[in-house]
Formats: sequence, C-alpha cells, structure tokens
Amino acid sequence: MHLGIIGQAVGLFAVTNIDDILVLALFFAQGAGHPGSARRIMLGQYLGFAAILVVAVAAALGATFLPEAVIPYLGLLPLALGLKAAWRAWRDRHDGSDDEEERAGEGGPGPLEVAAVTFANGGDNIGVYVPVFATAGIGGMSVYAVVFLVLVAVWCWAGKFFATRPVIAKALARWGHILLPLVLIAIGLLILVEGGAFGL
Repeated sequence: MHLGIIGQAVGLFAVTNIDDILVLALFFAQGAGHPGSARRIMLGQYLGFAAILVVAVAAALGATFLPEAVIPYLGLLPLALGLKAAWRAWRDRHDGSDDEEERAGEGGPGPLEVAAVTFANGGDNIGVYVPVFATAGIGGMSVYAVVFLVLVAVWCWAGKFFATRPVIAKALARWGHILLPLVLIAIGLLILVEGGAFGL
C-alpha cells in the first residue's frame, strides 16, 4: 500500500465529511442514556456510508445506479426526518409527561434513520469520489474504501466524544431536541437548493 494514497484518502474523507461530526454528536446526544443506541448509530453510519461507497465505486467502474439528476432530491430524506423530529419535539413539549415516557422508550435514533441522513448528506460526495476512484484503479479504490471505512469509526468516536463533553453534553441535552431538527432541515434544504432540485 502506498502511503501517498492513504494520505490522500484521509484528506478526502476529512474534507467531504466534516459536517457529519456535528450530526453524529446530535444523534449521540439524542441516544444518551438508552442502552445500545451508540451501536445503532454506528450501524446506521456504516450502512449509509457503505451505500455511498457502493454507488461511487459502481459509477467509477462505469455503472450508474443513481443518475446525477437524482442526487439533489436526496435532500428530501434529511428534510423529512428533520420535519418529523421537529413535530415530535413540538408534540412532546405540548403534550407533557405521557410523551416523556414514550420518548424514553424510543432509545434514540434508529440505524435506518442515521443511514438515510448519512447517505443523503453524503450524496454530493459521490460526485467527488467517482473521478478519484476512476483514476485510482481497482487497487487504489480498495485502499480508499478501507481507509474510509476505518475513518467512519473515527468519526463516530469523535461525534460521541463531543456529545459527552460536559459543557457540550449539557447544551445538547437542553437544546438537542431543537438543534437536531434544525440541522436536518438545513442539510435537506441545502442539498435541494445547491443541486437545483425543483428548479430552485
């Protein structure tokens, strides 16, 4: 393995996924105190990122599972999840204690929710990865894929680390139910607008 390719893979992953740390911190804060939530969040992150890799590798090899015109519409996933989270936060605030018990039973975000946000948020990364993978060849693509998958674990650790720092954890515990929907809605709208979905 060439150290240059590993360094390039680390740099490419970091640049294209820096915003994921904030989203992961919010997910980990939402799942705090629920047994198994960290495992579900990591599973979702891996599922979402594996889907990004599969599409990018396939496109680099000449197959197109996801037409370029569809990518901006991936913004509908985090937008819908953000609206759902906002509605749930509003409902819990207005309905009182019954929903506190219901929320306690939810156990934080599920793997498919995390995977959907990860995939949608990383949809624009596919356009960056494809030309890099195409020029790297099969061996180079394998190195990129391995490095990226290792770094997903590092990103999960960083998200959990930030979510458990006392000052940040206190802020997220107080404002997380508002921040998560806002961040998801903002990500969704940004993907839709930047991609020109619906003629925006």
